[in-house]
Amino acid sequence: MVFCYEFWSKPINMQKIVFHSTINSFRLLNKKKIRLVLASIFNNEGVHLESLNFVFCTDSYLLKINRDFLNHDFYTDIITFDLSEEASGAVTGEVYISIARVKDNALKLGVPFNEELLRVIFHGSLHLCGYKDKKKSEIAEMRQKEEQYLRLFKKLHSK
Repeated sequence: MVFCYEFWSKPINMQKIVFHSTINSFRLLNKKKIRLVLASIFNNEGVHLESLNFVFCTDSYLLKINRDFLNHDFYTDIITFDLSEEASGAVTGEVYISIARVKDNALKLGVPFNEELLRVIFHGSLHLCGYKDKKKSEIAEMRQKEEQYLRLFKKLHSK
């Protein structure tokens, strides 16, 4: 377990947050710091985390998931599944992220790939904490939270 008073009040088992990739050439950098921010998200938002798996994949991999499970026939950068059992009161989730979509979005937005990837990682976690992004007000709140956790990551990364 990792415990840091500066960022949250309760310890979290960092092994509950696991990163996978279906793309051999993709390597996620700064995993430990990302886990610290993810733990902070769940603690700050008052959500007990049971386990969280991230899967970094191709467009075609995520498109198949989008078609098979959501009946959507379009590319997307992220799909988040809340697999929690109601009785447990804890969140179990899977977050699938298309690396190609994140790269394209970073180019369109004029931001570095790693920053956009972090934003998407935090975005998926915020969904598991109950945040939505369908209405303008929800989108604004989600963006504010993403920025908050990006700043936390940058603060950690500068140390």
